[in-house]
Amino acid sequence: MSEIILTLPDKSEKKVEQGTTSLQVALQIGARLAQAAVAAKVNGEVVDLTRPLMEDCSFAILTFNDEEGKDVYWHSSSHVMADAVMRLFPDAKMTIGPAIEEGFYYDFDVQKPFSDEDLERIEAEMRKIIDADEPFTCKNLTASESAEYWRGRGNSYKVELATDIVAGAIEEDAPRGHDAIQEFVDTHSKHFDSVQVTHYTHGEFTDLCRGPHLPSTGRIRAFKLTSVAGAYWRGSEQNRMLQRIYGIAFPDKKMLKEYFERLEEAKRRDHRVLGRDLDLFSFFDQAGAGLVYYHPRGAMLRQLVVDFCIQEHLKRGYELVRTPHLIKSDIWHTSGHAQQGYPMYYTEIDEQSYGIKPMNCPGHLLIYRSRTRSYRDLPMRYFELGTVYRHELSGVLHGLMRVRGFTQDDAHIFCTPEQLQDEIIGVIDFAAHMLSVFGFSEYKLYLSTRPEKSVGTDEQWERATDALIEAMAAHGLEYDVDEGGGAFYGPKIDVKVKDAIGRLWQCATIQCDFTQPERFDINYVGEDGKEHRPVMIHRVVLAGIERFLGVVIENYAGEFPLWLSPVQMVILPITDRHLDYAKQVATRLKAEGFRVEVNTESSTLGAKIRDSEMQKYPYMLIVGDNEQQSGQVSVRDRDQGDLGPQPLDGFIATVHAQNVPGK
Repeated sequence: MSEIILTLPDKSEKKVEQGTTSLQVALQIGARLAQAAVAAKVNGEVVDLTRPLMEDCSFAILTFNDEEGKDVYWHSSSHVMADAVMRLFPDAKMTIGPAIEEGFYYDFDVQKPFSDEDLERIEAEMRKIIDADEPFTCKNLTASESAEYWRGRGNSYKVELATDIVAGAIEEDAPRGHDAIQEFVDTHSKHFDSVQVTHYTHGEFTDLCRGPHLPSTGRIRAFKLTSVAGAYWRGSEQNRMLQRIYGIAFPDKKMLKEYFERLEEAKRRDHRVLGRDLDLFSFFDQAGAGLVYYHPRGAMLRQLVVDFCIQEHLKRGYELVRTPHLIKSDIWHTSGHAQQGYPMYYTEIDEQSYGIKPMNCPGHLLIYRSRTRSYRDLPMRYFELGTVYRHELSGVLHGLMRVRGFTQDDAHIFCTPEQLQDEIIGVIDFAAHMLSVFGFSEYKLYLSTRPEKSVGTDEQWERATDALIEAMAAHGLEYDVDEGGGAFYGPKIDVKVKDAIGRLWQCATIQCDFTQPERFDINYVGEDGKEHRPVMIHRVVLAGIERFLGVVIENYAGEFPLWLSPVQMVILPITDRHLDYAKQVATRLKAEGFRVEVNTESSTLGAKIRDSEMQKYPYMLIVGDNEQQSGQVSVRDRDQGDLGPQPLDGFIATVHAQNVPGK
C-alpha cells in the first residue's frame, strides 16, 4: 500500500497508508479522540469513520462538539428510533427521519397516533438496540433495486424518495402522485438502472439514507423521546397526515440533564406566555392566524424599538422612504419573486393582478429609478419600516417568531463597486452596535451561498460572494458557511446572536445583489459621463420587528431594562386616601417623560407588591401618609429591592440618568 498525505485543520500533515479508515486515523492521534469521534470531514465532505481514505486530502475528525458532528449523531439516533418503532409496530411505514436544530425526528404512517405509553415502549426497545452495539454499514443499490426493495415492503414513500434522487440526478422536476411517479419510472428506466442510492443497515434494520452515520449504535449513550405531533407528508395539507416522533440524544447523561434544564428555562422565557402575562399582545385565529394584535403595553414596547431604530439610521446617513403594500404582479415578475414561488398573497383590482408585498426591495428600486443618478449621489441608503405579508403554512406559525404579517427594519444601499466593501463593513458594525444596545454581546456570522433556485449569472454570484468574503476578511471576522442558504437573488451574511441562555437567533442579514439592478435596469452616471450599474445591498439590522421583539422578550425574560420597559414605574397607594397623592406623583413623572401607571385596586399593599413583581416593573413607588406629608416616594427596585424613602426630585434625577438605551 502506498502512503497518502492528510492535511489536518491546523495545516499540519499526517502520512497514513492508503485504505486507512478515519477511525484508525483518530486512534493514531489518540484514544480519547477516537472515542469521541462521530464522523470525519474529507475534502469538505462529511463521511463515515469507516470509509477508507484513498488519496491525499484535507482531513478532520468530527465530534459531537461540531455542528456537523451533532447532525450525524442525531440522524443516527433517528435510525435507532425508527428500528425500534418497526419492531413494535411492523405495519408502520417509515418516511423520513432527519437531524434538526436540536435533536431529531422520524415521520411514520400509522393507523392510530402514538401514545405516551408507546413512547416508553419505543425507548425501551431503543435501549436494547443501543446495548447490542450494532455497526452501521452502507450499501449502494441502483434506484431500480431500491424502488423494488421498498415496493416489496409496501412503502410507497421510500419509492417516491428513490424517484426524487433520480430526478435530481438528471436535473428534472420530481414527480408527485402515484400515476406521475409510475410514468416517470417508465420513461426513465435506464436512469433507474444507473443512478446509485445509498442504504444504511444496522442489525436487521435498513433505511434509504445518504448518511453518514456513527460507527455503531452503542455510541448513542443518553437519549429521550420528547413528543409526538402530526405532520403532513412533504409539508402539504393535500397529503396524508403522519405521526412525527421527536427525540434528543447526547454522548453522556449530564448533557441530557442540562438540556432539559435549558428547556425549563426556555419555557420560563417563552415570549408567548410572557406576552399574555405582561399584557403585550394577542393572536385571534378567528380573525386570521399569524397576525399580531398589540395591546397598549406591547404597542409601546414596539414603538420604543422602532423609534430608536429610526434615530440610529438617520445618524448613519439613511433616508426614510415609504412604499405601498400593493404592487402590480408584473413588478414581482421583474424581481423574480413570482417565478420563484415566493409565498405571496395576490388580489385583483380593475381586472389587473396585484401582489401584496412580501418584501420592500422592488419599491426601493422603483424609487431609485425615478430619476437620473450620479456617482456623486452614491452611496444612497433607503430605509423603510415596511410591513410585509407572507403566506406561511399554518403548521410553522409560532408566536411572534413566525407570523404572516410583520414589519422589517429594511434598507437598501445603492453603491458603486468601489464602495461595496466599506458599505458591507458599515452594516456589520451598525448591526453589532444595535444588537449590543438590546443586550446581545455575542454573535456568529454565517456566509449563506447560492441556493438551487436562483436568478443571475455565475459571474454575478461569484462577484457578490467574493465581496462578502473580502469584507469579512478585511475586518478580521470569522464565519461559517451555510451552503445553499442564500436568497434567490444573491448571497448573504447572516448574523446570529446568542441570548442569555446560549441560544442562537437569526437577526441581521446583509445580502449582496448584482442581479436586481440589472433586472430593473437601474444605473448611475459615472465620473466618465457614461452609465454604470450600481451594486445593491439588501439588509436588515434587527430583522422583522415582530420576531426581534420575541427574541428580546425571551432574552430579558420580560424584565426589560428601564429605557425599554413599556411601563417604567408603578405607583402603589397604601390605602384609597393616598390615591390623590399617587396621581399627583404620576402626573409629575409623566411630565418628565416617564411611562407610569397607578395601581387603583382596593387591595392590600402586599397584594399590590406581588402583582407588580409579576408584571416585572423596574420600579415600584409606594406612597402613604409619611410620603404624602414629606413629598417623597418609597422606592422598590426590581433588582435591588427596597431602597427606602427618597425625595421625588432626587428620584427623578436618578432615573433620568438611567433612562438611556443600552443601560
